[in-house]
Amino acid sequence: MHRVGLWPPEYAPAFARRILDAGLELEGVWTHFADSERDDEGTRRQLASFRSAVEALAADGIRPRVLHAANSGAAIRLPETHLDLVRPGASVYGLDPGGGIAEGLGLRPALTWRSAVTMVKRLPAGERMSYGGRYQLERASTIATVPVGYDDGYPRTAEGAEVLIGGARRQVAGTITMDQIVVDCGDAHVAPGDEVVLIGAQGDERITADELAERAGTIARAIATGIGTRVPREYASTEASA
Repeated sequence: MHRVGLWPPEYAPAFARRILDAGLELEGVWTHFADSERDDEGTRRQLASFRSAVEALAADGIRPRVLHAANSGAAIRLPETHLDLVRPGASVYGLDPGGGIAEGLGLRPALTWRSAVTMVKRLPAGERMSYGGRYQLERASTIATVPVGYDDGYPRTAEGAEVLIGGARRQVAGTITMDQIVVDCGDAHVAPGDEVVLIGAQGDERITADELAERAGTIARAIATGIGTRVPREYASTEASA
């Protein structure tokens, strides 16, 4: 990926020797795959280059304690990349690492993002919603305000996304603003305080980070890591049943 690290790999022994000569211990050597979710051939070439560097270290009498290379995609798809350690990231949180490889693995999303309705109003057909008035009601509808916006990490580019209220999908009506969204709830009964699920399950419906990311033109990891600091966090653990 050429973000950090040594290039060409032949530099590894000289660099490792500098580490040892400084009185430090070389604990591990690693690489990071650029496209292990899709490109088997390229990933194996990268692994071969890494192994060549490790062999060059060994020829110079340098043997790091641990070798590691496999991110989520490689850990799932290419067992030969596992080495001493693996470094799964997105898959630990139940997110697809890319390329649809999570299908059939039974990954369960670890993240639920909830909010609550703060205001409800009934508006007639023809009314326009939010900045720019780009969303116009075709019929009288119940409109719910939800206190979340792009300053919280709900992407502005996700206009037209859906949220869950009352166990059903409801469309975000118009422009996503800094602190609030408005949601078209049709003729459903909605009240202030009702739970709103932005990512996660409610009743029989589920909205995934991947779905929101697709609507926003980004990736699920950008959605998950972009949730703002003012959104409260609650951490819970569940034990898998036998």
